[in-house]
Amino acid sequence: MPSAPAKSVAEKPGESIDSGKGRVFPCDRCGADLEFSIGQQSLECPFCGSVKQIEPPRDAPILEREYLQTLDRLQRQRENAGDDDESVNAQHAIRCDSCGADVIFQGTLTSTHCPYCASPLQRDRIHDSVSRIPVDGVLPFLIPQARAAENLRSWVQTLWWAPNAFLAQGANGKFSGVYLPFFTYDAMTQTRFAGQRGDAYFVTVGEGNNRRTERRVSWSYREGGFQQFFDDVLIIAASRQRMDLVQGLEPWPLERMTAFTPEVLAGFFSRTYDVALEDGFRTARQRIEGALSLEVRKRIGGDEQSVQSQKTDYSAITFKHVLLPVWLLAYRYQEKTFQVMINAATGEVSGQRPYSWVKISFAVLLTTIAIVTIVAIFGMAGH
Repeated sequence: MPSAPAKSVAEKPGESIDSGKGRVFPCDRCGADLEFSIGQQSLECPFCGSVKQIEPPRDAPILEREYLQTLDRLQRQRENAGDDDESVNAQHAIRCDSCGADVIFQGTLTSTHCPYCASPLQRDRIHDSVSRIPVDGVLPFLIPQARAAENLRSWVQTLWWAPNAFLAQGANGKFSGVYLPFFTYDAMTQTRFAGQRGDAYFVTVGEGNNRRTERRVSWSYREGGFQQFFDDVLIIAASRQRMDLVQGLEPWPLERMTAFTPEVLAGFFSRTYDVALEDGFRTARQRIEGALSLEVRKRIGGDEQSVQSQKTDYSAITFKHVLLPVWLLAYRYQEKTFQVMINAATGEVSGQRPYSWVKISFAVLLTTIAIVTIVAIFGMAGH
């Protein structure tokens, strides 16, 4: 068994030593740095096995924040800000309390491991800075790495159009546990619409060999209004993430979130947001408008709809800043790199994959032959 690192000088677990040192969670028994245990949902010492239960913050429910009030506050702070020590694009040197090394935190990274002694480190002040939006809730890691690996192997075997060599090789790479930042938005919407409802009917026209049935549409005017509340519209708040992969992780069990406590970050990477709150809502609004457009067409009814106007007013807009857990893995196949994300709360796999153009070309060829054969058969039957 490896020897435990030197005992931290922190007086109590989770204490931030000072602005230049990382937050650590020392073991009460041997002094090593505790890490979050997925199986036990607690802090566990990797050296002596001591377990420390995580106590959720008392009287700290996950509250919704007022969107417009927060925008106004952030604007005033930007106007009055001088040198912003917590700039999301800045580098920050953190002193590792276990071995004394200086570790650089770049950009949105807020937790990592010391490259010299492997102790977990957290950039503490970023979550408490008045110039940043605090984390409101966190969904802890619920899926262990071993189960994530099993789900990945199962996912690979479902890729019918993948090369046989890849199916045999699998997606091999190193897993990294990462907390990614998201905003969730709530909003009450009031929508007014006007449009035309189209009801299809069929008539018989022509005579003799020209006799045929034609489809016609009868149009009638429709207008109306309705209210609809949108709850927890989830938007990734980290740029440079593949949106298709992130959306492939949905749905998330947000009902299992707890109020933020830094202990759950121990041993994992974590990033803070670099997407502005208003930009996140702009994306959320696009999703809401898409859902409202479907609802408008449903209310107009009929076989076809022509929407002439649709206007939506928003009220009671609130939001939360939350951290959600993801297992990340990058693998290489034929000199190309592919990225995989695994929802560390549900086990859902969302990833890039290679395609076998031999299989696809063969399938296209078979389909073409089948179509030509069917047309030939009907042609012969017609004669």
